[in-house]
Amino acid sequence: MVLLKSSTFAERLLIPPFLYFFLMLYPPDWTADPRSTTAGAAGGSILIRRAALERVGGVAIIRGEIIDDCSLARVVKRSGGKIWMGLTRRSVSLRSYAGFSEIRDMIARTAFTQLGYSALRLVGTIFGLALAFLAPVFFTFASQARIWLPALLAWCLMTASFLPTVVFYRLSPLWAPFLPVSALFYSYGTVLSAVRYWMGRGGQWKGRAQVANRRDI
Repeated sequence: MVLLKSSTFAERLLIPPFLYFFLMLYPPDWTADPRSTTAGAAGGSILIRRAALERVGGVAIIRGEIIDDCSLARVVKRSGGKIWMGLTRRSVSLRSYAGFSEIRDMIARTAFTQLGYSALRLVGTIFGLALAFLAPVFFTFASQARIWLPALLAWCLMTASFLPTVVFYRLSPLWAPFLPVSALFYSYGTVLSAVRYWMGRGGQWKGRAQVANRRDI
C-alpha cells in the first residue's frame, strides 16, 4: 500500500483511520495465509506475475468490479497463487484530498459494495462502529459516575490501538484520541454509500455511477 497523503486537516483526521480500518478488514497475515479466504490488495501499487494474471483470465476478469484491487487478489488466491500486502513509506500516493467531501465520496464509492449490498450488514456495521468507537466517548461523559472509568479505559485502549497508525504517518500522537470522530465520519460515508446505491447512483467515479441498483436490473 502506497503512503497516502496526510497534509490537509481533513487528511490528517481521516486518512490514518482509513489505513486502520482497511487493515481491520484485510489483515496482512490473513491475506498472505493460503489457508485463509481473506484476500486484499491496495490498488495504488500492485505487482503481479504475468503467469498469475494469465491464469485467472487477465484484467478482464475484474472489469465489472468496483473494488478491483481486492477482487484481483481474491481471484489470484482462489486460483492457488500466493499474495502479500504490506505498507511502505517509499512509494507515495500523488492523490490529495483537499476537503472532507472528497474523502466522503471516496468512502461512499465502495463501502456498500464491501458489505455485499446488504441492508442487514449495513445495520450491523453501523451498530458495531457505534458500540466500539462511539459508546466509550458517550459514556465517558455520561451522568452516572460509576461508568466513567470503564468507558474512559475503553477510549484509552482504542487510542492505544490506533497510535501506531498515527506514528506510521509521522503525525502528532494528539490525533489518536480523535479516532471516534473519524469513526462517526466513516459511518456517515457508509450510510451515504447505501443511499446512493438505492437511488441508482452507487459506485460514483469520475462523474458516473458504476453500480446500478439491482432492483432495476
